[in-house]
Amino acid sequence: MSNIINEHEGFTQEITREFFRSVYSYMVGALAVSGVIAYWAGTPEFFQQYFLSASGGLSPVYYVIIFAPMGLGLLIQMAYKRFSLGALMALYLLFSVLMGLSLGSIFLVYSGQSIAITFFVSAGAFAGMAILGYTTKTDLTKMGSLLYMAFIGIFIAGIVNMFLKSDMMSFIISVVGVFVFTGLTAYYMQKLKDMSSDSSLSGIDRSKLAIVGGLILYITFINLFMSLLRIMGSRD
Repeated sequence: MSNIINEHEGFTQEITREFFRSVYSYMVGALAVSGVIAYWAGTPEFFQQYFLSASGGLSPVYYVIIFAPMGLGLLIQMAYKRFSLGALMALYLLFSVLMGLSLGSIFLVYSGQSIAITFFVSAGAFAGMAILGYTTKTDLTKMGSLLYMAFIGIFIAGIVNMFLKSDMMSFIISVVGVFVFTGLTAYYMQKLKDMSSDSSLSGIDRSKLAIVGGLILYITFINLFMSLLRIMGSRD
């Protein structure tokens, strides 16, 4: 009997490891795509040609690029079961490209050195909280619900501040964002770990959830990175 239990636990652990290998592959792949696109689009010439109108203001294309990834990310998370695996991967790739275009402007505002330093600081904080979320025995559900509500709050505040352009509000949003997104990293890791051990999932469903998991961790990491960049980044 004990051998059967040990074999079952070993099988479950292997499925979990395979699931997280896929999740991290999707996350890192999306970060690589977005990074290349952002670097390519992060020039004054590109910004002026595609994101500025004839009058010198921001063009409608700029706002489409800024807000389209949000809608696409929600679509992937809410309707992933309706899409084939190939279609879901194509949508995820499109999301990565759009995010790269929207992130290109950071190269016009911050120095390359501060972007690189902030990226590695974000990666360290993310990794630490991901390990904590994966290994902790404490149920993070309540904390996750509160942090998600805080995320919605700072998201709305960020949109409002796009028009107010208040440096103080931007700083407060960024500081709160660091705490919110580090906490959400641990929460999402625990949630994904619970999903991965669900033996009722089919292979296709597990593959689709790996894409959704990669998307969620990608979004969390990017938001953590942007929050830290607004605090730590030195402007050109």
